[in-house]
Amino acid sequence: MSKQDDIKGFNYSYRSVPTLLDFSEDNSFIRAVIGPFGSGKSSACVLELFQRALEQAPGKDGIRRSRWAVIRNTYPQLKDTTIKTFHQWFPPEHCGKYNISTHDYTLQIDNVYAEVLFRALDRPDQVANLLSLELTGAWINEFKEIPFAVFEAIQGRVDRYPAKKDGGCTWTGIIMDSNPPDTDSKYYHYFEETRPDNARLFNQPSGLSPQAENLDNLSESYYGNLASGKSQDFIDVYVHGRYGYVKEGKGVYDGSYNDDIHVSKEPLTVNTATPLILGFDFGLTPACVLCQVTPRGGFNVIEELISDNMGLKQFIQNRLKPQLL
Repeated sequence: MSKQDDIKGFNYSYRSVPTLLDFSEDNSFIRAVIGPFGSGKSSACVLELFQRALEQAPGKDGIRRSRWAVIRNTYPQLKDTTIKTFHQWFPPEHCGKYNISTHDYTLQIDNVYAEVLFRALDRPDQVANLLSLELTGAWINEFKEIPFAVFEAIQGRVDRYPAKKDGGCTWTGIIMDSNPPDTDSKYYHYFEETRPDNARLFNQPSGLSPQAENLDNLSESYYGNLASGKSQDFIDVYVHGRYGYVKEGKGVYDGSYNDDIHVSKEPLTVNTATPLILGFDFGLTPACVLCQVTPRGGFNVIEELISDNMGLKQFIQNRLKPQLL
């Protein structure tokens, strides 16, 4: 089946997105594509997942079984963008069954039986589940927002289903898409400096260049309006698809934080008569702040604990408990 034609009856063409055609025809274990807003990256990844499910060799019963994790940073992003894009291409009422409580989609078309497991990293139970799965492959959506440790860990969860005794995987690997990260990112170091033999990065052109992609699905003024009134950093990343740093949103401390006021000149002591407040950030880079409300109503941050490539149980055992004893 030609990649230029419809994929199994779905009207998707690579004619206006040649970079994504190259991405789809590559068989590297790890493939990532970066580009500006609106360049068709996510849709291409959805169709790529289905294409690989179609190519999976059938088992003894004639069924092409595969299992895929689809990963996003937070549940609202997963629900409002990633899952919605997937359902636009493969409506559950026509293509299988979607379990809204577990976020698992069983895609059944002809002899294809593909399990698609949507997971968000802001839920500790989903992180633990993700790192115990046996998968054919995975799609990491907006990978620049995903801890690099998760990307490394998921490489050990693919090429596990179907099991070798059942014929193994016809293709296995990780596909990823994102707007470009900054040059301090571990992903930049991985793809641009380390450049492993089993990984490839595909760069889409600027949305304002003559080579701009996916314009068939955008208005003529899309990128002009997107660039209007924005900072150069924003334009570089989201319009031109270049590496750069864009400050997302507005810091809650802007205009109010002051080192001279908010940083204690002396080490803060723990008041044994006042409860400790623990504030956690979960994932594979868990962090915790130890705080107390003072008798006079002040709020003290006594200690900040951080980690890298460490599960929550290990973090509590090795980093948090020693501080509390």
